[in-house]
Amino acid sequence: MDPLIFVINELRKLNTIVDNHFIKLPQIVAVGAQSAGKSSVIEGIVGWSFLPRGNDIVTRCPLVLNLVNVPEDDQRRQKTGITGDWATLDHINNKNFTDFEEVENEIRNKVPPKTVSSIPIILTIYSHKVVDLSLVDLPGTIKVNLEDKDNTMKQDIKAMVEEYVKNPKSLILAVTPANNDANNSDALHIAKKYDPERIRTICVLTKIDLMDKGTNAYDLLTGKKFPVKLGIIGVRCRSQEEILNKTSVEDCLAQEAEFFQKNYRPIARKNGMPYLRQQLNKLLVNHIAKHLPGLRDEINNMVNEQLIIQAELGAPPSEDPEMTVNEVIRIFAELFNKLLDGYQHDIETDKL
Repeated sequence: MDPLIFVINELRKLNTIVDNHFIKLPQIVAVGAQSAGKSSVIEGIVGWSFLPRGNDIVTRCPLVLNLVNVPEDDQRRQKTGITGDWATLDHINNKNFTDFEEVENEIRNKVPPKTVSSIPIILTIYSHKVVDLSLVDLPGTIKVNLEDKDNTMKQDIKAMVEEYVKNPKSLILAVTPANNDANNSDALHIAKKYDPERIRTICVLTKIDLMDKGTNAYDLLTGKKFPVKLGIIGVRCRSQEEILNKTSVEDCLAQEAEFFQKNYRPIARKNGMPYLRQQLNKLLVNHIAKHLPGLRDEINNMVNEQLIIQAELGAPPSEDPEMTVNEVIRIFAELFNKLLDGYQHDIETDKL
């Protein structure tokens, strides 16, 4: 894995121990409405079907997705004895998943129904087909709470998404369907709110193949309707029929390439899933490199602050609990006796 991406992934693991937003990390966050096709985009980037699907919200917490390129002759394959692709989940120790349906079930069952959680699932996928990448897939936004009027899922998801997006070190992967008016895009609205200059937003246009007959996405793809600094990339995702028929992601990629060559030949090479993968890898590595010096200073300052606090606390207590308790009682008794003898009017509780 790229060493810069590796460093951020390790820091993120430490972050989850303390507070998911304790240190603002440079990262890519994927946002979009529930029906925008975000899951298909994520699976297209990975090359495997592994995300839960359904009519309701099925991914109800942040999914930190780490992709590690492992060549077919890599030593890690020899250690695991696995010749194909595999995955690990941080909350399940010492298990390599080779069945991605099993991964899907683990993600689905991690959070109880009708609730959302801010605690992320960390999923790492090892494959010779992926580029080194790390991104956070956030739950899809919803318009209304249909099942339960008292349920706060809509508000909870919105708050969670905004918490990640407002981090100035987050690159925003705004997934937007091309067959709907872009002015109504949840992802673009959120991005505009926290990135009004659109300098850290990259837009992914889905459902281009589902646009009304006689229309096209040229103005959208070329940035004439809403320019964003990091670019706009169109993709053709798997249709619902292809998902039900279990059409492989690789077969769909071949159909995608054919679609762009036929309908958008002049700009075909700057669209499609393979181009999106490469761009995300390049953007993330450059983004981390840009923020790394400041991140190092921030962490060093935190360490120094804690050292000062530790020094003010004095020597650590004995590892023997009984001895520690006895010492506290002894000091308290001494101070209490002095008070009775008239030596002082107040017990110096700071000695305790």
